[in-house]
Amino acid sequence: MVTSSQPLPMALDGPPLILPLESTLLALGTSGIRPGCLALAAWQEGPGDSTFDYPAVGLSKWPPFRPHRKPAGALAQDQHPIADFMREANKQWQQYQDNRSLNFRETVAKYRQTYGRHPPPGFKEWYMFARERNAHSTDDFQQIAGDLRPYWGIPPHEIRQMAASLQESEGIAGIRIRNKTIVSQTTGWRVETLMAAIEKIVRYLPDMDIAMNAMDQPRVLVPYEEIQEYLRTEATTRHMPGDAQDRFTPGMKHLYDEKSELDKSISPEWLGVSRQPYMDFARDACPPDSPARDPNLTTDDADKLYKAPLGGFVTNFTRSSDLCTVGPVLGDQHGFLFSPTSNIISRKLVPVFSECKVSVNNDILFPANVYFGNDARFVYDPQRDSEWEDKADSLLWRGATSGGIQLEDNWQRLHRQRLVRMANGTVMGSQTVPILSENSEKQYTLFPDFRPGDFATKYFDVGFTEAWACIPNCSFYEGVWTYKKPMAFTDLFQAKYLVDVDGHSFSGRWRAFLQSKSLGLKATIFREWHDSRIFPWSHFVPLDNRYNELYALMTYFIGLDTPPSLSQSGSLTRGPSVRGHDFEASVIAAQSRQWAQSVLRDDDLDIYLYLLLLEYGRVLDDNRDSIGYSGDGSELDDFDARHPFPSSVPPLVGG
Repeated sequence: MVTSSQPLPMALDGPPLILPLESTLLALGTSGIRPGCLALAAWQEGPGDSTFDYPAVGLSKWPPFRPHRKPAGALAQDQHPIADFMREANKQWQQYQDNRSLNFRETVAKYRQTYGRHPPPGFKEWYMFARERNAHSTDDFQQIAGDLRPYWGIPPHEIRQMAASLQESEGIAGIRIRNKTIVSQTTGWRVETLMAAIEKIVRYLPDMDIAMNAMDQPRVLVPYEEIQEYLRTEATTRHMPGDAQDRFTPGMKHLYDEKSELDKSISPEWLGVSRQPYMDFARDACPPDSPARDPNLTTDDADKLYKAPLGGFVTNFTRSSDLCTVGPVLGDQHGFLFSPTSNIISRKLVPVFSECKVSVNNDILFPANVYFGNDARFVYDPQRDSEWEDKADSLLWRGATSGGIQLEDNWQRLHRQRLVRMANGTVMGSQTVPILSENSEKQYTLFPDFRPGDFATKYFDVGFTEAWACIPNCSFYEGVWTYKKPMAFTDLFQAKYLVDVDGHSFSGRWRAFLQSKSLGLKATIFREWHDSRIFPWSHFVPLDNRYNELYALMTYFIGLDTPPSLSQSGSLTRGPSVRGHDFEASVIAAQSRQWAQSVLRDDDLDIYLYLLLLEYGRVLDDNRDSIGYSGDGSELDDFDARHPFPSSVPPLVGG
């Protein structure tokens, strides 16, 4: 038996680990937790917090990864910062894998070291389930811990009462498990898809009520100071009793009962905030000294926390989507933040399961139903993809004008509309943007006044296919857009570069982009279950939500050779010049595809959901402080010998 009555020394080395829920572990990408990081707000830099983070996401039916050819060579040795970003990201990706547990003994030891608790009841069976499905890691589930931490500050029977009350709540679909069976009769594609996923693992789960968010947008937004109180309580409850019972408590009360009337005193107190400035509510969920709440901090101060000084490239993807950092500047530039189609929130900590959330939300994340459902609009078909050298040298995006309610006086500020305009050669013909240009000494310096119209016309294929979500109608778009012909999802992969941005909520395309042989560029404010599993600059290119660096990125990858022009004085003036880096782009794309087949498979969805519901079942249990797996893991030595972990997936090229 492993016995301890004290939380881990790592966790208590200094003040109690108190931080906003979304800060908990999300910005960490190692399989363990680095000392010093947990006490930080999401936007703060601290001991051990690298300039690079490890943030952004099932393919069991795929054939083994066989690239047409392994990229040959090394990353560019020029002075452009992107090659350095790639080298640093690859080092961190490799370290992430080197730190993996490789057997059950190591897995349970790392769990205790990380969280200061025994693993939940049923953890041994979950581990066997994961290993039989060839899980690449049995450690990287910090998102689950971060989502559930505050609930340790609420008595279990109260959580069960809240979950029961939510079963009949607005915009919620209820799932009820009794005696290893799903007994609820809720209908709707979202909940039916999730119930089908749970059906595969329900025999391992205790009785519980699950309140699934049936809306696109997240629902729970608790003020920062209240979350701190819950987390203080959680920190005091960490212990590892030697006599912990490896089973859930049967017959607990306060679960939903159709024959009994709900306790009307328990209410989430839903608040409709559609078409209201979201930051007016989100600000309260941020630390007092964050850019969202400190009026003395400017946009430049916030940018320095996640962007490189030369070129403005994103070096910390987690912070680039943290509303406590970027909310003040994005508040009127993203449809969700100023004109959402629907948005109903609770300021109470209520257990709502959602497919996505923004950094300040307290929803419990689960893998999105579009991934479980194999929706043809979002499923990658490797048979319809092309090799890198056969793809078009262009940046491609198609979509509708979704993302928020559109009015004649606000549409230009919505995030999708801004992207389409910024990628339009006609619109940008009279505009200037900053890029990095190589001078005669082979150094890259800022060229602030690049006119991108011709470049966009030649290399960008970005446009809307239809307009909707307008009030009173979309007639104000007449003469603004030239609508493009819709494309089959599989046809998108004929381009080398695929940019992905939010719609009303998260983008269901992103997983497929990562699985493909194209290179994904990602801008988002939403978080998903898989964010700690993929590494910016190793598996995708991070993009700021303002798109300021879009042309600096694309001229780097595609290249730019501007012919000399006559100045007003009659002399020839050299235009900006950038050597193309097609090789670097192909490396990131190939690494993404290879890695996705290790950590973003269909099996990985089931593995995550299974552990999530075990952990959720524990926080609901009246005896949660005295249940869990207390062994040392040795009973699975023979199993581990028969089920070795897969090898690490190394970067495809060296520095």
